[in-house]
Amino acid sequence: MPRRLTLLAIGACANALVAPAWAQAAPEITLTRLDCGAPRGAVADLGFSFSDTFGDSVPNIRLVFSCYLIKHGDDYMVWDTGWGMSAGPAAPKTSLVDLLAQVNVKPEQIKYVGISHYHADHVGQVNSLPKATLLIGKGDWDVLSGPKLPASVRRPPGDVVNSEPFTNWISGGGTIEPLLLDKDVFGDGTVIMLNTPGHTPGHHVLLVKLPSTGNVILGGDLAHFRENYNNNVVTCFNSNRADTLASFARVKQIAANLKATVIIGHDPRDVDKLPAFPASAK
Repeated sequence: MPRRLTLLAIGACANALVAPAWAQAAPEITLTRLDCGAPRGAVADLGFSFSDTFGDSVPNIRLVFSCYLIKHGDDYMVWDTGWGMSAGPAAPKTSLVDLLAQVNVKPEQIKYVGISHYHADHVGQVNSLPKATLLIGKGDWDVLSGPKLPASVRRPPGDVVNSEPFTNWISGGGTIEPLLLDKDVFGDGTVIMLNTPGHTPGHHVLLVKLPSTGNVILGGDLAHFRENYNNNVVTCFNSNRADTLASFARVKQIAANLKATVIIGHDPRDVDKLPAFPASAK
């Protein structure tokens, strides 16, 4: 073998030998569902319609309320924070902080708290994570941080907008990233907030790419029940019907391309798509 080729071969082997010293191992990624609110009575009893065309395709079942913990190597993210502990009958039995303690995670370890949208049943305990960087759609943040909440965003119980849990960030005490578009949370494509306006102006869903389980999309309130999602049924209290339908189409195409499992957050039939707490999907 010519001397030059021999040196090249030796160099390639040397690089292969030293590669493990500088190559970064893929971070461990897990997803854990937390109960963040007591199931609420039949849809027909809630006082508002889940179909803006007055269809009967939405089931007469109770809503569930979920938060999620994402582990990314040594970092943690919480997605949505459920009802607050003072929310009356809808309040969770165990606080978010106490649920995190059961899996040995402290509030100060949470690097990011991502919010799908500004409604009360998704933001009630965000103030228990004041050290976390807040990730929320800009359209929603503009409403929360504005001088006065417009009447158009005052919804029936469950979809009331309450800026109080965000006082820490509104006052400048915490770090906030208002998102206009998508957000690659950890910078490696494993956890992505996807811009899906319609339910609210800044609504987002979360894509989590798990090594074993596969891709999972946490739907926020893109749809409240499978029937809404499957049949493009828009709720009567969404902020923009056309945006909702466009967001349905986007998420469905992403789910098809990535063979992702879509979790409809309020649908009790979707709870079993993830392991029961305290177990995690990996």
